[in-house]
Amino acid sequence: MDIHPIAHMRGDFSEKFGIPRQSGLVEELTSTVVFVPEYRNPAALRGLEGFSHVWLIWEFSKARRESWSPTVRPPRLGGNKRLGVFATRSPFRPNPLGLSCVRLAEVRLDHALGPVLIVAGADLMDGTPIYDIKPYLPYADCKPEALGGFAAQPKEAELKVVCLPELLACVPEEKRTALLAVLAQDPRPQYQDDPGRVYGMSFAGLDVKFQVAGELLTVVGIG
Repeated sequence: MDIHPIAHMRGDFSEKFGIPRQSGLVEELTSTVVFVPEYRNPAALRGLEGFSHVWLIWEFSKARRESWSPTVRPPRLGGNKRLGVFATRSPFRPNPLGLSCVRLAEVRLDHALGPVLIVAGADLMDGTPIYDIKPYLPYADCKPEALGGFAAQPKEAELKVVCLPELLACVPEEKRTALLAVLAQDPRPQYQDDPGRVYGMSFAGLDVKFQVAGELLTVVGIG
């Protein structure tokens, strides 16, 4: 089967580091789904405005490998235990496809880009190819009795974030809440715990630097 992108994501993350580990964890994050010219037809989205959430089927475009491994080390388990690749959402798969449920905030008609989707809570990097979009159906897709295996509960935001007002002022006002929510989720690899290390994260075209000591994350620079 020959498939090709129908759209690409436009968001605040130009690198993988810092992106929420699952969709929906940071609802404050908004992104835009921009269709390729061939699919900029408003008729293709007719009726979508009646849905609150959609599924995005996309590619882990920065995780392509020539070979695959039957086991991976999930970050949720600290990277210390191997599980079967099909029991995880690891990007390193035989076919590097991702599946994300996002809130549909708006179906907008852009003068230059045609119809675009404004979505909230996405876990996709800027430029990610999107191969399909499907409406989320509560009666079919919501299974309250489902078991979650080793990831039965979401990882709660654990860190208290301290950011001086003069640093936060460097961030566009409409993106400040999202940035603080992302940092509270602890972007570091879960096996790292070095209070002296300064981490750098690209967000909304800015270089955000921070340190973590215990449950306290301190922003030390934004530029």
